Amino acid sequence: MEQTAEIKKEKLLTKRDVVKAFWRWTFFSHANYNYERLQATGVVHAFSPILKKLYGKDEDEMKSALERHMQFFNTEPSFGGPILAMTIAMEEERASGADISDQTINGLKTGLMGPLAGIGDTLWQGTLIPILLSFTLPFGAKGNIFMGPVLFFALHWIIMTVIAYFLWIQGYEQGKEGIQKMMAGGRLSYIMTFSQTLGAIVIGSLAANFVKIATPLSVHLSGKENLSIQTDVLDALVKGILPLGVTLLTYYLLKHKKYTPTKVLVIQIVGGAILAAIGLIVNSI
Repeated sequence: MEQTAEIKKEKLLTKRDVVKAFWRWTFFSHANYNYERLQATGVVHAFSPILKKLYGKDEDEMKSALERHMQFFNTEPSFGGPILAMTIAMEEERASGADISDQTINGLKTGLMGPLAGIGDTLWQGTLIPILLSFTLPFGAKGNIFMGPVLFFALHWIIMTVIAYFLWIQGYEQGKEGIQKMMAGGRLSYIMTFSQTLGAIVIGSLAANFVKIATPLSVHLSGKENLSIQTDVLDALVKGILPLGVTLLTYYLLKHKKYTPTKVLVIQIVGGAILAAIGLIVNSI
């Protein structure tokens, strides 16, 4: 048992090797994205220098390593990166003589890629992007290129890269035990709930500020002034009810698989053009 423990502690890789794999994964995770293997070729590209260092002198082991990492793999690249970092640690242990099978390595990857993808998509698309848009969109709407799209891109890239790098290094150093503790702990559920709530609040704020639609219709009342449907009726009920309705309708359509984002966009453009042409709605900007 002591001999096995010593074997597993042997380090064949340097931090530079691990960091190099991180950058290769960051820039090439979707370079050859396909429906058969999805990100598998990106995984192999990121692992290539490490596998050569670990198994380069053993042709059979090298072939086996390439085959097991060409299996189907798909996750959110930044938050799912620790899976691959842990895999690197397991490959290092295997090359040192530890009894780690192909099934163990692939089982770790397939078992965690879904949960971490869900976490990543929630924190990235549902929280970080809406927050960044909330204070860069107003500048972009006024034509400020640098404080709008340029600042959004810069902040987004820096924040995501820092998070991805930290998680990658932690995944390699902590191993599968560290991720399992994080997944099992109650702290993660609080983080997810907070992020989802914050994301919903920010998206609601964006919708209220940037979805502009109103109706010019009015009703003539005998002996009285015209009754504006927008100001006197809809705004009296719920302020911004039409923008809210459009936002909720868009969300409803996107929840159905048969409506792709492109189809929803076409529906909005064509439907808006028709309703505007017949005088039912106007852009209230």
